[in-house]
Amino acid sequence: MLRLSVAFFCSGFGALLCQIAWQRMLGIFAGSDTISAALVVGAFLGGLGLGSLIGARIADRLAPATALLGFVACEALVAVFALLSKPFLYDLLAVRLAGVVDSPAAIFALCFAGLVVPTTLMGASLPLIARAVATTLDSVAERVGWLYGLNTLGAGLGALAGGWVVLGTVGFTGALGVAAVLDLSAAALALSLVPRLRRAGAPAAAEPASLGAAAVGPRGSVQAPAADAGGLPLWCFLVFLSGYVIVALEIVWVRVLGQVGQFHAYLFPTVLGVFLLADGLGIAVASRLVRRLRDPRPAFFLAQSGGFVLAAALLLALWWVLPHRPFAVLLPDYWRLGGRAFLMSLALVVVVVGPPSFLIGMTFPFVQRAVQRDLAQVGARVGWVQLANILGNAAGSVVTGLVALHLLGTAGTLALIGGVSLLLALGWVFWSRGGGWAGRGPALAAAAGCAAVLALLPDNATFWRRAHGLAPGTEHAWGEDRSGVAFWRAGAKRGSESMWGPFFIMGHTQATIPFLSEHLILGAAGPLLHPAPRRLFAVGVGSGGTPWGSAAVRELEEISAVELVAPILGVLRRHAALQPDGPVAPLLADPRIRLEAGDGRRALARSAPGSWDVIQADAIYPQTSHSGLLYSREYLELVRSRLAPGGLAVQWAPSWSVVETFVAVFPHAVMLRPLNVLIGSDRPIPDARARLLRRLAEPELLARLTHGNHEQAAGIAQQVAGESLVWSPATPRGPAPLTDMFPRDEFFMNNLVRDTWNSAPPPQLHPARE
Repeated sequence: MLRLSVAFFCSGFGALLCQIAWQRMLGIFAGSDTISAALVVGAFLGGLGLGSLIGARIADRLAPATALLGFVACEALVAVFALLSKPFLYDLLAVRLAGVVDSPAAIFALCFAGLVVPTTLMGASLPLIARAVATTLDSVAERVGWLYGLNTLGAGLGALAGGWVVLGTVGFTGALGVAAVLDLSAAALALSLVPRLRRAGAPAAAEPASLGAAAVGPRGSVQAPAADAGGLPLWCFLVFLSGYVIVALEIVWVRVLGQVGQFHAYLFPTVLGVFLLADGLGIAVASRLVRRLRDPRPAFFLAQSGGFVLAAALLLALWWVLPHRPFAVLLPDYWRLGGRAFLMSLALVVVVVGPPSFLIGMTFPFVQRAVQRDLAQVGARVGWVQLANILGNAAGSVVTGLVALHLLGTAGTLALIGGVSLLLALGWVFWSRGGGWAGRGPALAAAAGCAAVLALLPDNATFWRRAHGLAPGTEHAWGEDRSGVAFWRAGAKRGSESMWGPFFIMGHTQATIPFLSEHLILGAAGPLLHPAPRRLFAVGVGSGGTPWGSAAVRELEEISAVELVAPILGVLRRHAALQPDGPVAPLLADPRIRLEAGDGRRALARSAPGSWDVIQADAIYPQTSHSGLLYSREYLELVRSRLAPGGLAVQWAPSWSVVETFVAVFPHAVMLRPLNVLIGSDRPIPDARARLLRRLAEPELLARLTHGNHEQAAGIAQQVAGESLVWSPATPRGPAPLTDMFPRDEFFMNNLVRDTWNSAPPPQLHPARE
């Protein structure tokens, strides 16, 4: 058991590293929007489910030594696929087919085809190893639960170490190499035990025992539960609901804690890692208790219902304390990617996610106690229960991520999870109706707890108003769907005009309305410098400042902007209705402008080569999760391929890594300071600063740019009036440091983000100065 425990721990660690890397690769192919992400997760879970089904069918037909050899083969083949997966998942799907395949069915089919082999092997590993360790009936639930708990602990450590150390040190491709080493280590450890199992032979099958006749043995062991503990189909249904609840909770945790922690690259690995570590610890602890249980049903329902009640109570407590000190620093008004606020947001992940995950994790050994009645069927029953759990996970992912958040919002989704948990508790009340108060009391208490949570939950509008620090009576607009949360609140009044009102996107203070000069110049610089701009493509809309800066240039005939967080567009429409004289209303009324929701990189890939005169990206912090997909060499190469001859690419340069990557792709580049606007092309961009300042001095253009915010008139030109850095084809360049497979700036705790504010360029850049 010691060697198998280490082997299965390594297997879980490696599986999580593979999952993280494969999801990143396929996310580029399928897109970063929620629907595409659900397709990738569905394909991954589909393979795991298929593996569980196959394992359930074949495990018990094998001798223990043969089953262990099957586990060895699974681990070795997963390692081989990890090493060979990049050419198919990234080089073919992500690079060559992104934007070519649009049908959701085709995207799912290709994702499934890319993942079906390794995930099927992963899914089959638990039934196979369960068959190998099944020696006595009274120990099988403990042994299987212990191994599964260690596998989950390994997965949790894989999420934490992968997110905090491996990915930021060696990148996604390097992470697959680490995963392969771990899988091969698991295979080698298991292989070393095969001779011993062959000598031991297969254990004899046991007769099903009666729960009524169960007796505690000298070491605390009991006979397996009888049919009155429920049959396998019933327990599979309960496990399905339990799997639904835990994944649905995980999605809600990411949504809420992401708002608190600003959705940095370490947030999801932290939530996932804490969830899996606590879940695995709960499994391991319950595995030590399970022999003493005469009837596992009360333990299962108490752990399941208690887990939801505790999860909801902790989320509500966090929501309630956010506006108060010391937690007010976690409101979206503040920068939280460093210092005390960063540490507080990480500590809250442990507090909010850990305890309920521990309780719900305890249910797995209790289920195994209920269903394991015959050594000849151990592998099959483990496989069927695992399949039910995976199907519940898939349902929780799809229903919560695609439907519930979209239609009900976060608070409504939590209420839906509460309804499922209440259904489970009421089922226990019905099941225990003949047991008197002693039997029904805990069941009624669990049901009452779930009902109390449902009664205390606020509506979605109240939830997000408080989470964004809205003062009573403040004008605001907000929206939430499956793609995210957007919130605008009006600033303080000065006379008859509102001051700048912050515009929050997924926990970030991205911009303001009226618009800031930084966003106006990002939108205007490209079309003002282009000799004949007609068509402009923008990745991101934000508060509307960047598209508005572009729209001020009358020569443009078409402006197409794609926004990943769809509620932003709804918030802009509501703002236009609230303030028809503000800058948003004319932006939305401009017939040249087309705003749409979706993945901007995929939308750009769908366009024909040479389609656009200007392509620009709205400002995004490099520390934000997935920001690397808009700063990578591969993205910039896509931009260059979609520009017409002489076309201009425009991008904000928050770090010198961004600058190095940009100039490695474009032969001609200019950086205008102090805002640090990068402009690149395949042709020279002569006198960029002087020409831009002359255009910005035109009264008519300046009036259009500053509509609704005339205080910005003096500040717009100042954003580009400083030093200019210029690169030509003759300028020496180094390799691009930012790639899709190694987005260093995202992992800012592992890699120094050398910001461009008030700092000189590093010596390897060699720009000319003007």
